[in-house]
Amino acid sequence: MPRSMDDRREKREWLLRRNCSLSPRQTLVAYLALCALSLTVALAFLLQGVWQVLIFTMVELAAVTTAFILYARHAADYEHIVLTAGSLLVERVSAGRTSQTVLEPYFTRVAKPDSPRSLVQLEAKGTTLQVGSFAPAAQRRRLADELQQALRDQKR
Repeated sequence: MPRSMDDRREKREWLLRRNCSLSPRQTLVAYLALCALSLTVALAFLLQGVWQVLIFTMVELAAVTTAFILYARHAADYEHIVLTAGSLLVERVSAGRTSQTVLEPYFTRVAKPDSPRSLVQLEAKGTTLQVGSFAPAAQRRRLADELQQALRDQKR
């Protein structure tokens, strides 16, 4: 069925998020359980007069705290791509920092990933962006195909 002019100009969106196995609440519960267990063991040894275990427990908890903080900072990272009649907006959020790049759809070229580890490349008027860092290889190829088709539809 042929598309009308309005159908081709509708907004298209793609949202690529990290695949996080734990929610923020689950992460906090796991962290607190690990801290409680480690401190319980360290205190048991401290009561037996082996104070050195407490030092190693503090080093361990410092490392675990650092890891959990890094995990939490990047758990909400995403890439949001929005194609409208007049622009292709790529919004990236990483560790709470947002960056936005606007490309002109008519001049945008999509380069498909050429290997399982490479990303989708968008090029327009001297600006080059790579997207798809949160998607597996098959999803990146599908994203490139969908973007190419949507951009072609816009040019008709």
